[in-house]
Order: sequence, then structure tokens, then C-alpha cells
Amino acid sequence: MTGFEWTADELQGIVDEHLVVLFMKGTPEAPQCGFSNRAAQVLNQLGHPYASVDVLSDRRAIPSICQWSDFPTMPQVFIGSELIGGSDIALELFQSGDLKTIVEEARTVRGMDADWSNDS
Repeated sequence: MTGFEWTADELQGIVDEHLVVLFMKGTPEAPQCGFSNRAAQVLNQLGHPYASVDVLSDRRAIPSICQWSDFPTMPQVFIGSELIGGSDIALELFQSGDLKTIVEEARTVRGMDADWSNDS
């Protein structure tokens, strides 16, 4: 992320631009920790498109994100600009069906059809 300074405004811009965001160690294709892998797998199983940010790409990323979100660990899942939590919370919400509901509600708030199966 060339020219990215990890400011609160920049981080807020990412979560405002994308309905679902995963701040993680590595990438969904090459996660660099088990918790990040779990979070990516949960989002992959959910089937909704998401943006991922590799927090290992810049040494400033993790402390900046943790301070901005007031959440001490990685990964972090955001839906509709709101912090949902880490991989354990995302997994629990997915297993209960609540994660899908949260995404549907966030889509509705943004004026999108709650059903994303027809998104291209």
C-alpha cells in the first residue's frame, strides 16, 4: 500500500469502501497465522466478497489498526464499517447463522439487496 500512512481516516476509508473487510496476517491465499487462516476460511465459506489487508506488509500496520479499532489482536473482521471481532467470534457467528444476518443487514443499510447470490 504505497503512500499509505495507516491513519484513522485511511483505515476508516477502507471499511467504509468495502462492506466486509479482513485485516489479517498474510493474504487469504497465503495466511501467515492460524487465526488469520481461520478468519479467511470463515469468510470464504460465507461466500460474500471481502477485502483483505495484509497487516504484515508494513510494521506500522498492526499497532495503528489496533489503536484505531480499540481491539488488541489480529485478525479483525469488519462488516458494514463495524468491528465484528477476531477469528473466534467470526467462526461462532458463522456457525450460528448470525454472520450471514449481519452481512444482510449491513447490505440493506447501504441500500443493497440483502441477497448477494446475484452479485457479479
